[in-house]
Amino acid sequence: MSERSLKLLLIDDDPIFRIGLRTVCEQFPDLQVVAEAAEGSEALRLLEKRVKQETGEPANQVDLVILELGSGLSAPAGMPGLTLCDRLTTQYPQVSVLVVSAFTDLSALAAARRAGVKGFCPKGTATAELIAAIRQVAGGGTYWSDVKSLRTLVPRQSSAEVRIPAKLEARAKRPLANLRRTLSLPGLRQIDATIESLTAQLQNPAITDLDRAVLLGRRRELRAARWLVNQVLAPNPLPPAPQPTSASNWSEREDFSPQNSPEASGQISLQPTELDPEAGRLQRQTIGSEMSYRALRSELFEATLAKLNSSLPNLTSVTLEIDILRAEKKQELLSIILRQLEEMLDELRFSEVQAGQISEKKNVIVRDLWEGVTTEFFGKFYTLLLPVGEVEVVPVFLQEEAVVQSAILNKIPQVAEFIAHVLFKTPLKIDNLAYPAGSTEALLRAEALLHNLVIQVANAVVQPLLNYFPDVEEIKQSFYDRRWISTRSIEKFRNNLSWKYRLEKYFGEPTAIFESRYWLFLFTYRGIGKIPIYAPRREELMQLSGIPLAVTLVLESRDAVAPRLRSAVAFAGNGVVYVLTQVIGRGLGLIGRGIIQGIGSSWQESKFNKSSQRQK
Repeated sequence: MSERSLKLLLIDDDPIFRIGLRTVCEQFPDLQVVAEAAEGSEALRLLEKRVKQETGEPANQVDLVILELGSGLSAPAGMPGLTLCDRLTTQYPQVSVLVVSAFTDLSALAAARRAGVKGFCPKGTATAELIAAIRQVAGGGTYWSDVKSLRTLVPRQSSAEVRIPAKLEARAKRPLANLRRTLSLPGLRQIDATIESLTAQLQNPAITDLDRAVLLGRRRELRAARWLVNQVLAPNPLPPAPQPTSASNWSEREDFSPQNSPEASGQISLQPTELDPEAGRLQRQTIGSEMSYRALRSELFEATLAKLNSSLPNLTSVTLEIDILRAEKKQELLSIILRQLEEMLDELRFSEVQAGQISEKKNVIVRDLWEGVTTEFFGKFYTLLLPVGEVEVVPVFLQEEAVVQSAILNKIPQVAEFIAHVLFKTPLKIDNLAYPAGSTEALLRAEALLHNLVIQVANAVVQPLLNYFPDVEEIKQSFYDRRWISTRSIEKFRNNLSWKYRLEKYFGEPTAIFESRYWLFLFTYRGIGKIPIYAPRREELMQLSGIPLAVTLVLESRDAVAPRLRSAVAFAGNGVVYVLTQVIGRGLGLIGRGIIQGIGSSWQESKFNKSSQRQK
């Protein structure tokens, strides 16, 4: 967090929203709203006053502009939001721009990104997410919320290339459409908030299978309700834009590529050409397949990236190598892994690798990912000054390849299944049932596999650091959490890791194999959790030997003996209870009853004798 407050400029023609956003920002000491404007021309005048006249450079009195894309369209002389975006990023490149808008049309957001906008959040976003987006964009980063296709859009274009989508202009000129849209927004926001809440609850590893099934059913119902609201209250769609008549029309454009073509945004699909209808059909199939791959990949990776904004404490009882890192270093490492894995999947996508080859190449893929992340995280030329001289860190770490692979990388479960699912949309088997790509069950399982892969690769990156330079002062200051900076605490941490590996090798892993399951680490909104998943591991069970095999035999013996032993104990216990209650208890009861009756009879007789004597 920066030492000074982040200064914000709000641009929105809705004064109520500006007041609400200002009120929210004032709750955080690092955020300060220094100015407001209803439309673009007024905002540019405000910014111009905050410029150093002698140099013409921004005076750093505004760090972030938050604007609504629709601002200015309703005013006769108002400046359209996209034009304002381009003016801001051209005249004030040091001021970041975050769009907080009710417009979620991909073509409008794509144009905003090409104009240099760094982030987007829809109106109605939860406060925590909005504040995180403001801080991230103001700090020079990017934040694109709920936009699945913007990673593949073209980079910034000049102002001459920026165009206001016809759909955005037309909506501003149609009052009936705006009314219907206004009516639909509160319901959609409430539905989206409830869906987000259910998704967060589903990430809790402690919920039962019954609760999970109920939550999944409720989420499906809400998604159906959202679709119905969109169909009933959403404005009528505009006629589609003219389509190109052949693929060559797109290839003539300077910015054409598979990644930035209009098809990538999901808005336009090519029509069969008059000369070659078959070619058009094949083109559409290829584009549809590519879009499905991108949608699936974005669904998984962006959902995971959203969970890396917290400190991610370890909520399990298992010591992880990344526990020694500071929160910001842990987030940096996990983000690097996520990005490099995404790039690697794209490379595999275009390398003509077949689905059947993924299992053979799985170990090589994970090893290359580990090497790339290690090089980027520590820096290719990062050196340490030690008593023996300067030592280059990365080459030393890469020498541990064999150890890291055998201890961590090769044991990451179902990597091949995850990669094949994302690349080729192969179904995922969950409890021996196959679920197709895009289904709720497959998405949840694929996301869990992705989380576990990222966490385990991060552990593999940190392991050589703890083996070679655990107590170097420069390393401690740059990477370690303050809880682990003393020599004693570092050695305690390493001893815990050593015991973890021993227990996992001799007890944890054979138990998991015998129980036909894997344990997965995953990100939750509270930290890092752990869940079991079923997986057939018969072949691994047959290969066990030594202590791991003995552990499985003990487990089997316990399973065989324990029920009989419990039955015997229960039978003996029932017998003891019967003797105590029915035999001894009744006997004692009869004796006690006889004693009481005898005492009563004696008392009655003595009383009768006294009465007889008085009568005489």
